[in-house]
Amino acid sequence: MSLQLPPLALYIHIPWCIQKCPYCDFNSHAVKQGIPEQEYIAHLLNDLDEDLHLVRQRPLHSIFIGGGTPSVFSADGIKQILDGVLSRMPAQPELEVTMEANPGTFEAERFAGYVAAGVTRFSIGVQTFQAAQLSALGRIHNADEACRAAKLAATLPLKSYNLDLMHGLPGQTVAAALDDLAQAIALQPPHLSWYQLTIEPNTAFASKPPTLPDDDILWDIQQQGLALLSAAGYQQYETSAYSKTGHQCQHNLNYWRYGDYLGIGCGAHGKITLPSRNSILRTVKVKHPKGYMDLSRSYLDERQQVEPEDRPFEFFMNRFRLLEPCPMADFTAYTGLPLSYITQPITTAINKGLLREIPGHWQITPLGARYLNDLLTLFI
Repeated sequence: MSLQLPPLALYIHIPWCIQKCPYCDFNSHAVKQGIPEQEYIAHLLNDLDEDLHLVRQRPLHSIFIGGGTPSVFSADGIKQILDGVLSRMPAQPELEVTMEANPGTFEAERFAGYVAAGVTRFSIGVQTFQAAQLSALGRIHNADEACRAAKLAATLPLKSYNLDLMHGLPGQTVAAALDDLAQAIALQPPHLSWYQLTIEPNTAFASKPPTLPDDDILWDIQQQGLALLSAAGYQQYETSAYSKTGHQCQHNLNYWRYGDYLGIGCGAHGKITLPSRNSILRTVKVKHPKGYMDLSRSYLDERQQVEPEDRPFEFFMNRFRLLEPCPMADFTAYTGLPLSYITQPITTAINKGLLREIPGHWQITPLGARYLNDLLTLFI
């Protein structure tokens, strides 16, 4: 069966931060001797030029500028990037352009400039409102700055904005976690990302792990937090994403629906469907800024084909993060495989109560969402 083209997005990675947080496993680097903004922008656009042959004139569905902390770049720099991208690629109407930002860098004049440059959505990394927890997480802002950032975002001509919040922090009680969530809800953001802290390899927390809440506390936080969010009018649409009606993050939805995306910048990942070759290609760019901006080498660090036998796991690893029903037709269209290829694991998942089948769709159950890893292992 032939592959079909899903929507196409663009991820742009800006790798610098004011300082590296101990829990962060993203490709980020603390600023030491200034940021080579103009040099890096030139490399980003050259990187894009090298990838354009993979997508030809496919229109962009969304753009996401992540990091690091992209707001360490000037508004003029962000405008140069977006102007450069949109002079090279067509875009769908009402293009969503998200930019990550930290409250400590949130200044009215600067962020109005980002909006003028073409940013339509901010994702603001609050994480917590508790001073001791902010310190433990290595964050450089305080609670007042976080509140000011959220209130400022509400005044800007944006399509939407998001507050990023963690729970399950070192030594955190149920009451403290719910207080954090209540403070975020009180700011009335149209979108909340609320996720549990996990200790990732190759982080400062991995080398010196803090004491995290036990499973019973985490379960209580999750259940009581869900009730708070629901009562405030937030709809959970993904494992850690909650939005008011019409404010889902379109860029992340494309990831989770197994869409395509180009990735440019240090360590950026890409996934591109090539129907003419019956191929799904994954790419990773050079991770360190010094190596990435070395003109003697390619920006591309890794390239691999997603083999047919690996596509079911990849597809469902993304798709079953979403609570919406999964169209059976999407599996065939975006993996190039017949439904018969997954009859056995789907049947097992249904028999275990992890999935249910509705006309033309699979629906993950509450049990499947709770034991997502068990569900996904059926497709390995």
